[in-house]
Amino acid sequence: MTDLTTVLGPVTMRSPLVAGSGTVGSVVEFVDVTDFSHYGAAVAKSVSAEPWEGRPAPRLAPAGVGMLNGIGIQNPGVEAWLREVAPGLARLGVPVWGSVVGATVGEFVTVAAAMAEAGLPALEVNLSCPNLDGHLFALDADLTAEVIGAIRREVAVPVAAKLSPNAEDIVRVAAASAEAGADWVVLTNTVWGAGIDIEQRRPLLSGVVGGYSGPPLKPIAIRCVIEVHRALPDLPILGMGGIASGRDVVEFVLAGASAVGLGTVHFAEPRAAKRILRETRRLLTQMGESRLGDLTGQGIR
Repeated sequence: MTDLTTVLGPVTMRSPLVAGSGTVGSVVEFVDVTDFSHYGAAVAKSVSAEPWEGRPAPRLAPAGVGMLNGIGIQNPGVEAWLREVAPGLARLGVPVWGSVVGATVGEFVTVAAAMAEAGLPALEVNLSCPNLDGHLFALDADLTAEVIGAIRREVAVPVAAKLSPNAEDIVRVAAASAEAGADWVVLTNTVWGAGIDIEQRRPLLSGVVGGYSGPPLKPIAIRCVIEVHRALPDLPILGMGGIASGRDVVEFVLAGASAVGLGTVHFAEPRAAKRILRETRRLLTQMGESRLGDLTGQGIR
């Protein structure tokens, strides 16, 4: 019998699968689409201190076997979110983590403190957005540490730093996150991408450049996981980027991840988690392994 119980820093989960932020909405409305018993946790869509309108359409576009998105983190603001969404989270049968976003350190702290007070069991800090000076938090180790440190001083729940594959030195940013108090890092968010509609002779996205995700992102995300795990073996990693099969799950774990996130696969196959868990169990049996957690980092030692 294979054991898929997963330890991610201070959190123990029944499954290694985490539903990625932005791919299952606020989680509440997705419960009629999939069975969350196959997940160890789900991450709600990112929320800011004040409402963000997001970008105008078009905001999503196919790009080969991947996908481009430039939503602009549209959300109602934390007060409305806590009033309209948060009350329904406890009934979903899966731990729901909050996703925190902001344009300033103070905004990040405001949202994190409100979510923690509302009882969310963990917080993922989405650092892949620009501050008021136009600098992406996740590309700057000092900015990343400032945000994580400020949140860590205000909340007692586990905190994760969601980082960007666009960072020049992902290890330095991950190390800064850990030193500032992150309990684990999420590797990774989308990579920058763009496309042109040749019939309309215009960009596929209204914002021109957006996030590229899906299967082509996997080798980039695996590289980030390997680099961080080699340099910081004691830092737990939630690996994500292009995961669509049990083989992908095992590959991320062998690279150094403790758990994995499902993202873009939800758009094509909302119930993918059940299949992916089945494939993972079958593959572990074929490998002669009983615990997925025993494989963490084994592929790079």
